[in-house]
Order: sequence, then structure tokens, then C-alpha cells
Amino acid sequence: MAQGNHGNGDARRLDLIALGRAGVDLYGEQIGGRLEDMGSFAKYIGGSPTNTVIGLSRLGLNSGLVTRVGGDHMGRFIREELQREGVETTGVIDDPDRLTALVILGIRDPDTFPLIFYRENCADMALVADDIDPAFIARGDALLINGTHLSQPGVYAASLKAAEQMKAQGGRVVFDIDYRPVLWGLAQKANGEDRFVASADVTRELQKILPLCDLIVGTEEEVHILGGTTDTVAALRAIRAGSDALLVCKRGAAGCVALPGAVPDDLDDGIVGRGFPIEVFNVLGAGDAFMAGFLRGWLKGLPIERCCDFGNACGAIVVSRHGCAPAMASWEELQAFLARNDWPFRLRDSDALEQLHWSTNRHAVHEELTVLAIDHRSQFDDLIADLGTGDAEQVAHFKGLALAAVDRLAKRDPRYGMLLDGRFGARALEKAAELPYWIGRPIEFPGSRPIRFEGSPDVGMTLRDWPLDHVVKCLVFYHPDDSAEMKAEQDTQIRRLFDACRATRHEFLLEIIASKHGPVTSDTVSRVIDHIYDLGVYPDWWKLEPSEDGAAWTAIEASIRARDPHCRGIVLLGLSAPRDELLAGIAAAAPFPLVKGFAVGRTIFHDVAARWLSGAIDDEGAVDALSENLRVLADAWRAARRSRQAA
Repeated sequence: MAQGNHGNGDARRLDLIALGRAGVDLYGEQIGGRLEDMGSFAKYIGGSPTNTVIGLSRLGLNSGLVTRVGGDHMGRFIREELQREGVETTGVIDDPDRLTALVILGIRDPDTFPLIFYRENCADMALVADDIDPAFIARGDALLINGTHLSQPGVYAASLKAAEQMKAQGGRVVFDIDYRPVLWGLAQKANGEDRFVASADVTRELQKILPLCDLIVGTEEEVHILGGTTDTVAALRAIRAGSDALLVCKRGAAGCVALPGAVPDDLDDGIVGRGFPIEVFNVLGAGDAFMAGFLRGWLKGLPIERCCDFGNACGAIVVSRHGCAPAMASWEELQAFLARNDWPFRLRDSDALEQLHWSTNRHAVHEELTVLAIDHRSQFDDLIADLGTGDAEQVAHFKGLALAAVDRLAKRDPRYGMLLDGRFGARALEKAAELPYWIGRPIEFPGSRPIRFEGSPDVGMTLRDWPLDHVVKCLVFYHPDDSAEMKAEQDTQIRRLFDACRATRHEFLLEIIASKHGPVTSDTVSRVIDHIYDLGVYPDWWKLEPSEDGAAWTAIEASIRARDPHCRGIVLLGLSAPRDELLAGIAAAAPFPLVKGFAVGRTIFHDVAARWLSGAIDDEGAVDALSENLRVLADAWRAARRSRQAA
């Protein structure tokens, strides 16, 4: 039996609730080849209404979803991804008897996008009328239903029940025609990309919903199936005969036409929304993006012309990218796109827009981070040598104790985190996957200058093996007065790493230590930061040396805010400083909002590790000591930040 979910833990009012497909898209990563020749696939959340509610959430509206997902790994992924995107999941139901739907997709050429649906007895098509919770529907101002979910009796009944309640409570119903012939049994299972097969039976079923609709959106092919003819004007008139809804016909690169009243002989006499001259890279998902953009205006009561602009712009942005849901624009991104008309034809070549897309669509917000940095490798080698005891297996065990110490103190509080390496910390990283903590992981070869990376000579290949929630941390010894040769070598490596992080969808933490290679004044670190931005590199996080120089922090904040206003923030490093010195640095940095906390290592763990390796304390003693050392710094940070906020 399917089971409901308590969602995101709130009962907020929802601008729109969507009902229908929720699956996992497996997108071929090689472009221009057959699906048969794909070597790897990127995993994204998918399904037309699911894409749309994610798009709406990114555009600033409150959205929710009614669907079923399997009680499997992919079902959990869908639920978690929806929650990360801010979509209300109260209406997402676990179905332990069915698997989550999968879709395999490819980008063959600008006109060919092979697509295979794996939807035999899948969870979302098992939705029934009893799954519709009237209390949840009552929270919505509008409901989005899709044509695919009218193809089977159970999901048809669920869609109808939800639509009738929405109308009865004074809300509005939106109909995305969403015609996939293969899902109606009208095309071979291998032909998921087919967009039109005429069927009087399908037309008849779809038209039953027309009297409930306030807005109907579809491509020309979808208008044809709903209207029962391949003459677009005649099809629209047939739809108009059954509904007073606003009709919107999507016309690809030509934009769209909206028809609030009678259908004219020439569609250009309707409300025409301009298209955008953007290269078509991937049409899959563009229609869902159009719907999200159009609804962003329509639900807010904006003029139809503006709704068309929003829809066409969102479609143009997504058509230029790989994937559907992850390509959806944020509100700030949409505004930036509409503010200019000089974007490159190959839109994804715009570094400015891609940076805005990345930085405004990251998941989670960390206003505070207290991190135990125990990603050290060479320091543990040195400690073992100095003590004359211990080995790699013991160090790995100690790092597991460090994770236990963080968990004991944090009690699943996501404001805590760890920096762990893949050499000694691999087992701890695996255990951390089940915990809610921020996780960073080093990529640099310890002590290297110019910087070198661990693993493959192609750093991107190394990062492909890392889970997506691992933040890539790179320590660079960099001084603004370094030689031109040293700068050039380090700059090339930093740029390579930044590009690899974006390609593999990992966040990037750049740690800068300037004090080891020259004098440090109030502008030393800010000059390095400005130079990094000049390279076109935008770290998600900065990790910087503590300083009691307020002028230095003022300059650092000014540089970051001017160049990357969406930067996650700064965490302080420790440099093995004595506790009192580190506490003074924490107090000096606390007044600056961009500083979110610390990522400190040896001040917390070094003496504990030495005692444990020497046998002076056991596992429990090590966990207690590590937890206490971290607590002292965390409490000091929070007290300093509270004092600043009170002031």
C-alpha cells in the first residue's frame, strides 16, 4: 500500500500544485552519437510536471507536487531533490510495490533526441483518486494537470478529482497537453521521441477535461491531437468550442501565440510572443521551462504579453543546456536574460549567464559552518614518523573517530561539517554519506607549489569518482607578489580545477595561504582574490587565514561582494595556531557577514591524535577530546557572531 509523506514540514500557501509524472532522466553525456554508443549518463530529476514545479520554485513561487514514487533509491532521490529545490512534497506518495520511472535520453543532432521511457507499471502511473488529499489541494491557488496522466483510468480519475476540487474552491486549472504517443500505446516502445500520432480516441479523452480548464498550453502537434485535426487554426477552434480557457500555442524558435478569445484566421493576429535567436542544443525540457515561465507571470496576474516573454525566455535558456530540471532558470537569471539582447547565439558560451545560473540555483544555504578539518595527509605521515608508532590503518581509524566526535557534538545539526581526504579518510567519507553534514575533500597534492593535483593528470576524471555533495577543496600557497612564472603555472591549474568542478557539478572551495611566501598587509589577500576573479574563476567558498586586521577583512569582503555577490562565504583556517590565538582571530572575523565560520584542523586534533597513537587514550577518550575541542571553537564562534548581531 502506498504511503504519504509529511513533506517539508510546513503548511504554506502554494501558488500551484502539479499532478503527474515524476521520474529520473538518464541523459547521455556524449553529444552527437547514437544512444547505442553512449558511454555514460548524467542523472537528473525529470517528468514534465516535476520539471515545471522546480522551474516555478526557482522563479520564486511556492509549488507542490502530487505523484507517486517507488520505495527505491530513485524514489528517494526524487523526494530529496524536490525538497532541495523548495518544492512541497506532502503530496508525494511512496509506492513500495512499484519502481520509479526512468527515461533514457540523448542529444543526437539539433533535430533528433532519442528517448526511451521505462514506465511499465511504474509508480507515478499508479496514482488513483484516493491518493488525492483534499487538505493538500486546498492549500493551492492553481492546479497543473498533464495529458499523459489522462492515458490510464486510475490517473485520469485522480486528475479529474483534483481538478474538480480546485475549481470548486475557486482556484484555477492549467492543462499541459503533454502528448507522448508512446505513453498512449500508439508508437513502438523504442520511439519515445515521436511527438504526434493521430488518434480520435486520444482526442476524445483529452477533450473531456476542457470544461475545467482556465489555461491550456501545447505545441502545434499537441494542439492538433487535442483539437482532432492537423489544421492548427481548426484545432484551436475546436478547443475553443469546449473551453473558455486562455489558449497558448508554443511555436518553438518562433515563440508563441496566446489567444484569450476567439481564434483568428491568422494566428499572428493573436498575442504573439517573440522568440529568441538561440542555438537549439536540446529541446527536451524546453516546453516545461516555457510553462514555468509563463505561469510565473500568469499566476501573478501580469499582462499576457509579459507572460509570453517569461515563457519564451525560460524555454530559450533551457534549450541551450544539457538536462531539463537542472537547466531551469532562476528568477534573477531570467531577469538578466531579458535585460539584454546581445547574448551569444550559443548561449551556454556566456560565462556570465552560466555563473549566474550556477550561483543562484545551488541547493541549501549555509549561514554558519563549524568544520573539523582532518583532511591532512603529510602531517599524519610526519606524526607517525615522529612518534615512531602507528600506520595508515590506524590513521584511517582515527579519522573515523573524528567523524564520531563531530556527530556526537552536532547531533545531526547541518551547521557542522568535516574536511576528509580519500587516502586516510575513505572509510569515514563513506560513513558520512548517511549524515547531514557539510563535507569537503582535498584535491591538492600536499605542500605542492606550484599546485599539483592528486589522482589522474586530468583532474576532471578524478572528480568524476566523487559524490556530488563533496565540496572540492584546494589549498594554494599564493602571494600577489609571486613571480610571473609562478603565477602563470598556478593560474593555469586553478582554472583547470574550476572548469572541472563545474563540469562535474561539484562546489569548489579555494584555500589561500599567503603568509608563507611574503609579507601580509591589509590588501594582500584581497589582491589575490581580485586576481582569481580576473581569471574567470568563481569559488563557491573561500578558506582564508585568520587575521585580527579589520581593514584586511573589509578589503576581502569588498572584493568578493563586488565580483561575486552570490559567493557562499568564507571559512577561517587554523594553521595549527594555539587555541587562544585562534579564538582571537575568530573574534576579529565575526563582525564580517561573509565569514560563515571555520574549518580548523590541527588545533583540534593534533595533540589528541598523538596521545591516541601513543596509546595514552583509547577510542572513547579520543572521541571525547575531539568533541570537546571542537565545541570550544564552535561556542566561541557563535558567541562572537551573536555579540556582533546584537551590536
